[in-house]
Amino acid sequence: MNIIDELEWRDAINQQTDAEGLRGLTSQKAVSLYCGVDPTGDSMHIGHLIPFMVLKRFQLAGHRPVILIGGATGTIGDPSGRTTERSLQTLEQIQANVEALAAQLTKLFLTEDTSQAPMRIVNNYDWTHKINVIEFLRDYGKNFSINSMLAKDVVASRLDSGISFTEFSYQILQSLDFLHLFKEEDVQLQIGGSDQWGNITSGLDLIRKKEGAEAKAFGLTIPLMLKADGTKFGKTAGGAVWLDPNKTTPYEFYQFWANTDDRDVVKYLKYFTFLSKERIDELAEKVQTEPHKREAQKTLAEEMTRFVHGGDLLEQAKRITDALFSGDIKALTADEIEQGFKEMPTFEAAPEAKNIVNWLVDLKIEPSKRQAREDITKGAIYLNGERVSDLELEVSASHAIGGRFVIIRKGKKNYSLVKIV
Repeated sequence: MNIIDELEWRDAINQQTDAEGLRGLTSQKAVSLYCGVDPTGDSMHIGHLIPFMVLKRFQLAGHRPVILIGGATGTIGDPSGRTTERSLQTLEQIQANVEALAAQLTKLFLTEDTSQAPMRIVNNYDWTHKINVIEFLRDYGKNFSINSMLAKDVVASRLDSGISFTEFSYQILQSLDFLHLFKEEDVQLQIGGSDQWGNITSGLDLIRKKEGAEAKAFGLTIPLMLKADGTKFGKTAGGAVWLDPNKTTPYEFYQFWANTDDRDVVKYLKYFTFLSKERIDELAEKVQTEPHKREAQKTLAEEMTRFVHGGDLLEQAKRITDALFSGDIKALTADEIEQGFKEMPTFEAAPEAKNIVNWLVDLKIEPSKRQAREDITKGAIYLNGERVSDLELEVSASHAIGGRFVIIRKGKKNYSLVKIV
């Protein structure tokens, strides 16, 4: 299957500048293509993954991915999707972000499979910082019509609230990137989110003005990803879902995908996984016939966690999930408990031994000694997964898993994390 046909089946194309031309080109040769990200932070989140999943599909199909990290454009700020100006960062912070994003993207695109093209990471600061303001205005600005720039959605949407010349000039810089990569890296295709259409077409216009009307260059954008309830994909009550395991733990990452709505899971399987059409059709059938088993969600969570974090951290996320479901807390390490109970009510206790009733009341896990005794007598209190029946039990640091944590469960699902300090 041609890569364009596959993307269409996966509902991964929003707009193309020349669908038949691009299909023909990708059928004839291995194409160099690029996708960019600005270093506005030190980690990507899963929203950033949307265009890069398409870039990865091109790589798997034998095409050559070029990843652009915007060390220059990141100093300015892309107005796309914004109603206000971005806050400018220091050059030192931007450089630190560039290095962090490069490490994340290398992990996603590095391959030992000789049938796949190696990826290349470039930084637009390397060629942009050499251009002085006179060159910028004469050699590039002269090729852009203010009327055309104002008509682009990304600019037009900001005219009422206001846009600075700095952000207004962003599309010129991105166009310059496409021209540079077309000439120096033989890049013929730029891909991006649906909000990048104006920037991409500006780049194509610049290439044809500079290199001739017959220059073969193309643009492709990815649909806006919305959940079935109409809200933006990738956002949770706790904020963004990050690729950095220190910001979003692998367990939390796994749970995000595992909790996908039945109405969205097949769409996500098609878009975010590399499973075959036959396997996805099989899982789609199970969503209809056996939704309670949530096999599609589990498969999605496994595929995405393996892709972003690797097999070892996937297994860790599954261990935490299984332990929380079964109540077998002692099967977990202290680090795994820290991940799995990150959002649970957390308390601190001294390492010295104390009677279980007093201990629970002092921590305010129980409202009174009477209630604590009643819950223990009824078998409703569990310490590290084991039911407590002894009212005289002395709780101390010896009960802490890894010397750090004691897990109290009250009833079936009411967990508390106690840190021994």
